[in-house]
Amino acid sequence: MWISYAVISVALLVVGGIGGKATDIGPWYRNLVKPSWNPPDWAFPVVWTTIYLFIIAAVGGAWNAAEPGARGFIVWLVGINLVLNLLWSIIFFSMRKLVFALIEVFFLWLSIIAMMIGLGAVDSLYVWLLSPYLVWVSVAMFLNLTIVRLNPDAATA
Repeated sequence: MWISYAVISVALLVVGGIGGKATDIGPWYRNLVKPSWNPPDWAFPVVWTTIYLFIIAAVGGAWNAAEPGARGFIVWLVGINLVLNLLWSIIFFSMRKLVFALIEVFFLWLSIIAMMIGLGAVDSLYVWLLSPYLVWVSVAMFLNLTIVRLNPDAATA
């Protein structure tokens, strides 16, 4: 029963670790024009840690409660989501492709909806546990869009 929680925890540690390495808050990012409502740097690790704890609870719980035949679908939903989660940091920060990151974050957002539907079919609690993830990525998508608009030269580079 605890193994499902351990597996998703390790997966999130890997994604978070690689994503963190890809997130270079250096001169390039600091020089971008950002909106006044841009969250402070310290908020990102706090929010992501909280979201990851909710993902662990939702995925681990859904895996344990799901029929064995449905578990493969859960793996696909979560796997796609984690890849998209990681790709955004790489595209935005490492590749510095703001428009491509904006397109990618939309697919990340859709993958969260898919996870909510898939895990919610097991128990509606998992929809609620994933809701902060959806809200945060919605904010991130709007922030990405705003940065693209405020930095037209950087967005087309």
